[in-house]
Amino acid sequence: MPAVQLLLLACLVWGGGARTAQFRKADDQSGRCQYTFSVASPSEASCPEQGQAMSAIQDLQRDSREQRAALESTKARLSSLEALLHRLTLGQAVGPLETQEGLQRELDTLRREREQLETQARELQSAYGNLVRDKSALEEEKRRLQAESEALARRLESSSQEVESLRRGQCPQARSTSQDLPPGSREVSKWNLENVGFQELKSELTEVPASQILKESPSGHPRSEEGGTGCGELVWVGEPVTLKTAETITGKYGVWMRDPKATYPYTQETTWRIDTVGTDIRQVFEYDLISQFVQGYPSKVHVLPRPLESTGAVMYQGSLYFQGAESRTVIRYELHTETLKAEKEIPGAGYHGQFPYSWGGYTDIDLAVDETGLWVIYSTEAAKGAIVLSKMNPENLDLEQTWETNIRKQSVANAFIICGTLYTISSYSSPDATVNFAYDTGTGSSKALTIPFTNRYKYSSTVDYNPLEKKLFAWDNFNMVTYDIRLSQM
Repeated sequence: MPAVQLLLLACLVWGGGARTAQFRKADDQSGRCQYTFSVASPSEASCPEQGQAMSAIQDLQRDSREQRAALESTKARLSSLEALLHRLTLGQAVGPLETQEGLQRELDTLRREREQLETQARELQSAYGNLVRDKSALEEEKRRLQAESEALARRLESSSQEVESLRRGQCPQARSTSQDLPPGSREVSKWNLENVGFQELKSELTEVPASQILKESPSGHPRSEEGGTGCGELVWVGEPVTLKTAETITGKYGVWMRDPKATYPYTQETTWRIDTVGTDIRQVFEYDLISQFVQGYPSKVHVLPRPLESTGAVMYQGSLYFQGAESRTVIRYELHTETLKAEKEIPGAGYHGQFPYSWGGYTDIDLAVDETGLWVIYSTEAAKGAIVLSKMNPENLDLEQTWETNIRKQSVANAFIICGTLYTISSYSSPDATVNFAYDTGTGSSKALTIPFTNRYKYSSTVDYNPLEKKLFAWDNFNMVTYDIRLSQM
C-alpha cells in the first residue's frame, strides 16, 4: 500500500510542470471509491515509464530520511533542553513564560551568590593582610623590647657594680672638702645647680646624717631639696624616658596618667590612656599593670557617656575629670562605678579653639593635679587671653579660688602645676625648649625661667605633673614619656 501511494505521488510530481491535469474520484462497479489522475502529454496522456517513477520514489525516500534525521536531531535537542530545564526548576513542570522567569531568577540567585563569594574573598584577603601587618608590628615590637631589655640589663649590671663599689668605700676622684663637712660625715661633693646643662648630677658619697640633708620647713616638717615628700621650686627637668609608642594615627596626640590618690580597686600602678585624635572621643584604655601599658594590652576599655575634648583630662581619687566636647563644662566621671558624679560650667571660659595652647588641639581648658589638689587652667574674654587659674573642689567641681596671671595662654605650649605654682613651656616642637615662666599662687607673682626642656619627638601635646611620683607625664608625637624633675626649697 505505501508503494502505491508513493507511485501516485510520483505521478503527481512528475506531472507538476504540465499545463493541464485532471484528478477525479468515483465509485466503481463494485461500489468502492476509485481515484483517477490524468496528465496531458505532448506524446500521450499516460503515466511515466517505470524507471522514471522509481527515480522519483528514491528521491522522495532520500528526502524523507533527511527530514527524519533532522527530526530526530530536533527531538534530541529538545530532550536535552527539557533535561536542563528539569534540573534548573527541580523537576517542576512550567510553561514557556514561567520557565523564562524561573531561569532568570536562578541566574540572579547565582549572580548574588557569586558577588557574596567575591566579597568574602576580598574580606579574607584584607584580613590576611591585616594579620600579616600585625605580625610584622608584633615582631618589631618584640625586637625593640628585647633591645630595651638588654639595655636595661646592662644598666642594672653597671648600677650593681657602682653600688658594690660604694659599699666597699671605693670612691674614685673624691675631692677633699673637709672644712665644709658637717660633724660625723665623710666627704661629699656638692651639686652645682647653676650648671643646668649637666643634668646627671651624681653624689660621690652618701654617708651623710639625714638631719644635715633635710631642712626644716616653716611648718616644722622636713623638706627635701630633691623633691621627696615636701614642696619646692622647680629647678631641673631631666631627659625624656619613652615608655610607649602609639600604634595608629589616632595616637599622634593624647593624654596618659596615673592617679596620685588611687582608690579601690585601683592602685598606684594603674595607668589610663586616651587617644584624642578624632571628633567623638569616648574610649579610655585602662591598664592594671605598667607592663601591660608598655606592651599595649588594656585590662578594660571604658566608654564615656559624653565625648571629651582636648588633652586636659586627669585622674584623681578614682574619678576621671575632663572637658566635655565643644563646651566649657568640666565633668567628673567615676570609672569604677561608671557613674557621672558632677559637672560644672566654668564661667566665661573659652572653649573649642578660643584660647588654646600654642600647639592647638582645642586645649582651652586644662585640668591639673598637684600636692594641694585639683586645678583648672583656662582663659576668658575678660582676661584678654591671659591664663586664669582656679582651684576646684574635687567632689562638686565648685571653684574655690581664682587667680589671673599675666601670661598669655596662646603664647605658651603647655602648662602644669607643682606645689601651687604654675609652670609654662616655651615650645611644643623645639628640641631645646625651656620651662619659661612660673606663677606662684601664694604670692600672686610671676617670674621668667630658663630651665631646659627637651621635646625629643618635636610635638608635645600633653605635659602633666604627678605629685606622687614626682615626675612629668608627657605625650610627644605618638610617644608616651616621663621626665624626672628636681625641686629646691622655695
